[in-house]
Amino acid sequence: MNEGKHVPRIVIVGGGAGGLELATRLGDRLGRKKRAEVVLVDSQRTHIWKPLLHQLAAGSYDSHAEEIEYLAQARWHHFQFRQGRLAGIDRDSREILLAPLTNRDGGEVLPARRLAYDYLVIAIGSHTNDFGTPGVAEHAICLDSPAAAREFHERLIDACLRAQTEQVQAGDGRLTVAIIGAGATGVELAAELHAAAQVLGSFGLEHIDPDSDLKIVLVEASPRILAALPERLSVAAAAELRKLSVEIHSNERVVEVSEAGVRMRSGKFIPSTLTVWAAGIKAADFLKDFGGLETNRINQLVVDTTLRTTRDERIFAFGDCAACPTDSGSQVPARAQAAHQQAPLLAGNIERAIAGKPLKPFRFQDYGSLVSLASYSSVGSLMGSLSKGSLFVEGQIAKLMYWGLHKQHQMAMSGLFRTILITWSEWLDRVHRPKIKLH
Repeated sequence: MNEGKHVPRIVIVGGGAGGLELATRLGDRLGRKKRAEVVLVDSQRTHIWKPLLHQLAAGSYDSHAEEIEYLAQARWHHFQFRQGRLAGIDRDSREILLAPLTNRDGGEVLPARRLAYDYLVIAIGSHTNDFGTPGVAEHAICLDSPAAAREFHERLIDACLRAQTEQVQAGDGRLTVAIIGAGATGVELAAELHAAAQVLGSFGLEHIDPDSDLKIVLVEASPRILAALPERLSVAAAAELRKLSVEIHSNERVVEVSEAGVRMRSGKFIPSTLTVWAAGIKAADFLKDFGGLETNRINQLVVDTTLRTTRDERIFAFGDCAACPTDSGSQVPARAQAAHQQAPLLAGNIERAIAGKPLKPFRFQDYGSLVSLASYSSVGSLMGSLSKGSLFVEGQIAKLMYWGLHKQHQMAMSGLFRTILITWSEWLDRVHRPKIKLH
């Protein structure tokens, strides 16, 4: 490298599955050789794989054992980490604006800052879309972040403790959890809660019976649960949930959430101790006015097939916060596998952009979907060039494949050797800790 030559700075905002994988790849490929300065920005200090949030909420996932420290990952993979929340952009000067960083007491840790970039990647994911439904913000937990999952878990334990003192007959509904939205998150949470209740009973909460005292209700606006997935998968998942005494209300649109429960357009009312909103997604609201960049109706940044934004060739976006077209004219789905596929393509495209070479288009390959029903079962559909349509899998095979998805993510973050060590530590950890987090 010639002395005095400008080293481009690549700023990646968002340390989710896609953003962290991209920073890791670019750090290993460009940062290690000082060919570029790679900076990851996130409002949190650690990363948790988002598909595991339902386990974190139920208490069956020990986040502290597996969460990735951004500073450590940056040290190991030759990029920098800056903690902060994206507050704006100055495209003329190529700078992003970071909001002041505050602690839990509201004290300022870091002032508002500006961070210059040569190439900017937005990978901030998505949030739950409440569609403006009255009462959701005040009375429901939107399960879209580790903080929200932990809040739900604490409220669940509190509700279980309160239920111990209530003088009611078994089966009268000491504790009801209403889950709005029967997509993958809602379905997986329902099964995980049933499994958690069984374990809680063995730790002194003997009156919390998942088949009588804990009532789990799934509410879905579509005619069936898992509406975005093949019907056979939906039918199989519904059958498993009914075996667990999960109450399913399909074709029911929620019009109000209150402290007492959930009201549907049909007039039906479901009393609820805890309400989780897991219906629909949208990108962050501030993106709709983000530097004049093009967005769609759910605030996603519109990108071309190279993942570059339509109005600025120096800004890229991918994952749930980006609207990327497919060859068929549809849009790449907001799923973890899409972000995982986009990360290596985008890493290569940024290298090509720096070198002044043409960028390559992204082609999404749908490998199907897997849904975990706690320790009871898993169901899924696999798609590929050799299967005309899809191949349905369930039971232990599907559970093993779901576990493999998590290992694939760990491999992308940590490599083979560290993933083996992580897996070994997970098995050892099961020996000495409770199956359910009790605090």
